[in-house]
Parts: sequence; C-alpha cells; structure tokens
Amino acid sequence: MRISQLAERSGVPATTLRFYEGAGLLHADRTPAGYRLYGEDAVERLAFIGAAKHLGLPLEEVGELLRVWEAGACRDVKADLRPRIAARLVEAESRAAELAAFTASLHTALEHLDALPDRASPCDPECGFLAPSAPASVGTRVVDVVLAPSRQVAEAEAEGWRTAPVACSLTGDGLYERTAQWREAVDGAVRTSVPDGLRLTLPVVRAARVAELAAAEQKCCPFFDFRLHLDGPRLHLEVRAPADGAGLLTDLFGPAA
Repeated sequence: MRISQLAERSGVPATTLRFYEGAGLLHADRTPAGYRLYGEDAVERLAFIGAAKHLGLPLEEVGELLRVWEAGACRDVKADLRPRIAARLVEAESRAAELAAFTASLHTALEHLDALPDRASPCDPECGFLAPSAPASVGTRVVDVVLAPSRQVAEAEAEGWRTAPVACSLTGDGLYERTAQWREAVDGAVRTSVPDGLRLTLPVVRAARVAELAAAEQKCCPFFDFRLHLDGPRLHLEVRAPADGAGLLTDLFGPAA
C-alpha cells in the first residue's frame, strides 16, 4: 500500500503516519522512486498503536510496548501493559478530582454572582465581585474561588502573551509529538474565530487532557494564551496569539470554520 491507501484503510492521517515512522513506531519499504510502501501488517500495527494511545500512553511507552507485542506472546503484553494502565489510572483519578473541585468552584462562583444585588452604580470592593478570592465550602473541603482578577492583573496577564517572543523551544521529535498530541486532543472540535485567535468546542471529558497540554505548551510557547470554559457537557478552549504567531496558531489548531 502507498501511504494514501494506508491512511484510508486505517483512518490515520498521512502526516501522522510519517511522524510514526520518524518516531520508529511504523516501518515502510521504499520503491525505486522513493515512495513509501506498507504491508498488510501495518493496519494491525496502527490499530495496536491507536489502542495504546487511547489508554494515554506516551509515544515512548507505546514504542516499548510494541517491541513486546512484536515478540508474539500475549501474556508478556499483558504483564507489560498492566502496570502502565495502573499508572495512567492514578493520574486520571487525580485529574478527575482536580476537575471536580474546579467545577464545584465555578458553581460556587455562579451562586455568589447571582446573589449579588443588581446595582446601577459601578462595581467596588464592597460588592465582593472585585475581591481576588473568596472561600467557599464544597462538602467538607474548602476551596478558593477566583471570582475576577483586578483590572491591573488582567492587563498584566494579557500583556505577557502579547509581548512574549514568537518562538518555540521544542524541536525535532518533541515538536512532532506535541503536534500529534494536540491534533488527537482537539480532533472533531468545532472551530470559531475570536479576537486574536480561535475557540474550539469539545466534549467536556477532554478537559483534563486539554488543560495538561495547555500547561505544557505555555512552557515552550509563552506567546500562546489559553482560556478554558466549562459549559455543561461542552468544553470551550480559546487560544490566542499575537499577530506574528497567528500562522503558528493555525498550523497547530487548524483554521476557524
């Protein structure tokens, strides 16, 4: 099969197939003209890779698991996979707890906001809306609910990403892997334009993964500004960049509809 045929058979984009080859996860023969050729085993191999990635395994671990799978002993795959799944489960439960606390804090913020009187005068510290944080009880746990930052803080935060250098510290395989991770995380998103960027609407179950990637992305690309909004069953991810970084934003997250 040519790469286009394998992409159609497997449902994996050709760009991802090239990335998998570069990462050593997928092998291809070459025609005299240099075109990639794949055997039937590539379809099964890609299904295995997809299943491993669906469990949250990073590409490095997927490669390690592939080598065990290639040996052909199912019991060895099971023995190798079990501790990896257990580790991912611990991480997922931790993120779920954090997300539950964050969701509870948002509900508390809305309740506090609804309880404020509708005044015709400007907001001031007495109304509580401008306070940097307010304690709120969630069951037996106390969390800090950030209702609204001060205007000075908000402007400083906005200025940070607008003036950051438009450059990424990731290179080579790290850049390709991060790109593949984002494409998988936002696959099927509804994209709309917002000032300076893009809004992607996704199922809320992807919130933890998206937040994890956004935090990692800001370490290497501080010119991106990420904002997450939970809206019932939906997650709205807004990504902004200065004018010089607009092309990189589109390359990573796709164009608006």
